[in-house]
Amino acid sequence: MTAETIRPPAVAGMFYPAHPRELRHEIASYLADVRGFTGSPPKALIAPHAGYIYSGPIAGSAYATLSGSRSGIRRVVIASPSHRVGFRGMATSSATAFRTPLGDVSVDSEASAALLACPGVHVLDRAHRDEHGIEVHLPFLQHVLADFRIAPIVVGDTDDATMAAALAAVWGGDETLVVISSDLSHYLPYARAQAIDNATSRAIVALDPEAIAPDQACGQRAIRGLLCLARDLHLTATTLDLRNSGDTAGDRSSVVGYGAYAFTT
Repeated sequence: MTAETIRPPAVAGMFYPAHPRELRHEIASYLADVRGFTGSPPKALIAPHAGYIYSGPIAGSAYATLSGSRSGIRRVVIASPSHRVGFRGMATSSATAFRTPLGDVSVDSEASAALLACPGVHVLDRAHRDEHGIEVHLPFLQHVLADFRIAPIVVGDTDDATMAAALAAVWGGDETLVVISSDLSHYLPYARAQAIDNATSRAIVALDPEAIAPDQACGQRAIRGLLCLARDLHLTATTLDLRNSGDTAGDRSSVVGYGAYAFTT
């Protein structure tokens, strides 16, 4: 594997620690604070993607559900909104691995090919180059899983049905986990953010994609696609955690919402 095929970390040392030992310790502390998950292993998760100081505890609530799946999950599909590049459709990466301070995570070539066969999906490396929405999940996955590959998707302008079809193409069986990377409301006063995020949570648990507007979640397109598919497959959605940056770090005058959700059969 040559250096040119590896997507290097873009936000190590900013969104999360760049030193491996510090990073492992921080992730372990988030997981240790989570009460034991008693449900069946999730098929899909929604988890936030902000800096760990803000959203790490909520992400920990999602990834703690995988404690019994360490060796069973061998492929993780991660769909993130595009924060820096505007484009139509969904973007895969030509990289063969994504690097974090904990090592390299290989890209699943079979899953990438399946995605590229879907309408609206194309290779667009510039959408991945500086995008944090996939990267921040990788150290959590490296900590809780054993040998796994990823199918990274950056989501641009797309509709619910096209998003759902792309997820369906790589849905797989018990060996595949789907992760939707999304924060919730942005830069609202604390009480207002709580009200909107509670409404978003109710829509997610009800598998009601039409009830989620763009200002309710930055990953709205990917969330809505997942909810369409989950509804068709009769999955059950559970709220694992719902907080905002006013609960974890920072003041309450302008907060960002974070939720963690598990989808089970």
